[in-house]
Amino acid sequence: MGEEKVSKTKVDIFLDWVERICNQLPPPALLFAYLFVIVAIIGALLTMSGVSLTNPATHKAVASANLFSKAGVEWFLKNMVKNFTNFAPMGLVITMTLAIGFCEESGMLVTLIKRSLSNVNPGVVPYVVAFLGTNGNIASDTAMIVIPPLAALVYLGVGKHPIVGMIVAYAGAQAGFTANLLIAGTDSLLQGLTNDALTAFLGKPGVFAVDVTCNWYFMMASTFLCAIVIGWVSVKVVEPRFGKFVPTDEHEKMVEATPQEVKALHWSAFSAVVFIAIVVVGFQTGILSKGGQLVGSLLLNGLIPLLFLLFSIAGITFGIVNKKFNNLKDVNGAMVRQMSAMGAYVVFCFFCGQFQGLFSWTNLGTMLAISGADFLKNVGFTGMPMCVTFIIICALVNIIVSSGSAKWAIFAPIFVPMFMLLGYHPGFTQLLYRLGDSPFNCFTPMSPYIWMLLSVAQAKYDKNIAIGTLISSLIPIALVLQVVWIIFMVIWMSLGIPIGPGVGAALPPGIL
Repeated sequence: MGEEKVSKTKVDIFLDWVERICNQLPPPALLFAYLFVIVAIIGALLTMSGVSLTNPATHKAVASANLFSKAGVEWFLKNMVKNFTNFAPMGLVITMTLAIGFCEESGMLVTLIKRSLSNVNPGVVPYVVAFLGTNGNIASDTAMIVIPPLAALVYLGVGKHPIVGMIVAYAGAQAGFTANLLIAGTDSLLQGLTNDALTAFLGKPGVFAVDVTCNWYFMMASTFLCAIVIGWVSVKVVEPRFGKFVPTDEHEKMVEATPQEVKALHWSAFSAVVFIAIVVVGFQTGILSKGGQLVGSLLLNGLIPLLFLLFSIAGITFGIVNKKFNNLKDVNGAMVRQMSAMGAYVVFCFFCGQFQGLFSWTNLGTMLAISGADFLKNVGFTGMPMCVTFIIICALVNIIVSSGSAKWAIFAPIFVPMFMLLGYHPGFTQLLYRLGDSPFNCFTPMSPYIWMLLSVAQAKYDKNIAIGTLISSLIPIALVLQVVWIIFMVIWMSLGIPIGPGVGAALPPGIL
């Protein structure tokens, strides 16, 4: 074994250090429990010091609140359950998980991927895999589990190294997590947190809110950008490091979809087209529209229920035709199996909801936003340099805290109001966060999925591969994508192109 010992590179040494540090972090639920205590203490100290600031939005003095007081105890006892049940992301994520669960449990996702990736030219395989991985976030974390092993089979079938295929698919699903051709769960998840921050800052709900499509145009275009960048870096940098792979008899080949699965896929597509046609008719007749306008229509406001119905109908249809769902008990079992994996997320939502509620009640987010905006104005650090700096900060924090919703739950109450006071639209602030949150997802050791990727690679293709090999291959993809994405954003905003329906960088007049 002494021969296998090689001197570690600086990258490996750095990543070992990061891993040791990250391993000391508590689980997300406990992290927010600790943050709750910290916010309570800071709020009490600021209350005793008598610090107050003027909110430019309401022109009223803003002071912190003390949880360790009669008013604080009353607030906590009356709002603990509300903080949990009103936590916006929980209902949205669980709803979309149920819908996508039908597609996964029925086998529709696997069949769709097999049909999409078979008989593809070897030269375009990396780009197709990256594209599918990026769009896979419509299925949330499912993409990180399902697509890499299938991509390995595709690479194996065209004479490429299967572990590179896993890396490309994983990079697409993780580094391009925020991009998609369609409105994904990420859009609804972050939009909910953004609107919670707006409600806390403006004092009451409904004054101003962002729509779930506020980043759609930019993210749709970013889907192709991510696929091109990830595919190109994998060909130029990652593939040469692995060399040629010699398959053995033990390695499974890409299995074609069975005739029954193809038939089920056709019926599933037909049912989805029928549903979409009904939605289009509803929009055209005014049932789902407001004077024929997309922005503010019931189609957008009710997009999550419509997506739930779309994926549910497609998944259940596939399951029935493919004999996976033979009765209602099978359908119920599919939902139960999907929800059984949501326990940790529900626990996270409980503690994150308490933290967010306290953060809003103590006014710390508003005070930080006001003081931060004043500081940036005074030092003259505004405009695009500030936006790029914010993206980089989000990217660096992402190495330690990989949960996008967890970070935005902390950042949104601070940076959404801060950027509003500087004249930026909350949807644009959310976009900046997403650009920093995504690329570094793929190599952070804090993500459990990279360890899953390692275990599959060791079990099927190379028992000696280590985590450093995966991370060192993913880092160049993340870095190049981050730089290119920032440049893309600067060009996009310079051209004045909307980032979503009716949404640009500037805050509409009259909000503040």
